[in-house]
Amino acid sequence: MQRNQKLKVDVFTIVIYVILLFFGLISISSSSYDGLVLIDFSTSTIVGKQFIFIIFSMFLGNLILFLDGKLFVRFGYFFYFFSILSLVFVLIFGKEVGGAKAWFSFGQFGLQPAEFAKLATILAIAKFIHDKDIYLNTFKNLLIIIFFLLPPIFLILLQPDAGSALVFGGLIVVFYREGLQLRYIFTVIILILLSFSTLFLGVSKSIIFLILVTIFLTYIFKKQKGKFLISLIFFITCTLIVTGVNYTYENILEPHQRVRIDIITGKTENKLGAGYNLNQSLIAIGSGGAFGKGYLEGTQTKGNFIPEQNTDFIFCTVGEEFGFFGCFVLITLFATLIIRILILSEKQTTRFNRIIGYAISSIISIHVIINIGMTIGLVPVIGIPLPFLSYGGSSMLAFSIMLFLFLKLDSLRNERF
Repeated sequence: MQRNQKLKVDVFTIVIYVILLFFGLISISSSSYDGLVLIDFSTSTIVGKQFIFIIFSMFLGNLILFLDGKLFVRFGYFFYFFSILSLVFVLIFGKEVGGAKAWFSFGQFGLQPAEFAKLATILAIAKFIHDKDIYLNTFKNLLIIIFFLLPPIFLILLQPDAGSALVFGGLIVVFYREGLQLRYIFTVIILILLSFSTLFLGVSKSIIFLILVTIFLTYIFKKQKGKFLISLIFFITCTLIVTGVNYTYENILEPHQRVRIDIITGKTENKLGAGYNLNQSLIAIGSGGAFGKGYLEGTQTKGNFIPEQNTDFIFCTVGEEFGFFGCFVLITLFATLIIRILILSEKQTTRFNRIIGYAISSIISIHVIINIGMTIGLVPVIGIPLPFLSYGGSSMLAFSIMLFLFLKLDSLRNERF
């Protein structure tokens, strides 16, 4: 039976996975190349460590394929509570790296529990929706799901790691598939637009804009009773949101986070300070042209001019050495992987499997969008890895476990849990 189940595993998805791993390994090899040894598999080098992460990830992936898929349904809450405990313990016993206390240290290796908390949270949410057979078309059900999200998001923000906390926002796609009404999505979109308006235009201009919108709405609905009150409530609510965003920016965000936002909004350049990474990233990607400078020929990469190029800015290596064509191929691979997971998700016969598939595709999508977006200056530099490419064991293991877990569930799509 196990042999038959293994034959049902979607080979196409695994092929894309392996190609992405190869893409990442050669990019890390290039960005860390010292001119002597291209690939040093010793554990003292990041290439050697990344190779170990890849081998161990593939081993765990294959192990998952031979496990009973029902275990992940039965122990969904256990994984969730264990991840919450790990997020609490890392705040107490964790190692601080780059201003964030987010890693457990094990000699030369580290483990970041936030990466695994994403999977544990979606397992718990999927189990709850599956067991209770509920849809998110009522505020009560939506509120319960929000309570699942708040603990990991809050604990991750305490580290602080705003990037990992922001990733949970991608689950709104999952919630929409499971019955979330469009009015809630529109509310989120309005929140985002008001936030950007406040950051780009400032409080005064944003409120003036809201006044004009409110006057327009009042004029449109002047003949309808009660609409004036709704317009007034709209104005007051939006004004409170704008004020809250401004207060968060001025009093809650760390100075380096405010500077990164200022760079994106054009308030400051600071090319030698906080904007250095972004400036060097744009130079590297832009210099690649159509087909790149060639493997190991990137001047920005060889000169180590881009900080954190092995992790958050690994996309720069692709852009400089393989050019627009290489970037297009890489983005196409990610898009194909995401679409493939969504297609398989719609073929599932259980809501648990479908939710897991949609959640994994959403998390991968938001990682890709934010990571690539911050390397080309579209979003602030918040530091999240590019799946399967960035250097790091926690990210590699977490994404591999997610992918192979879904492939295992997909192989059991005709079984009822």
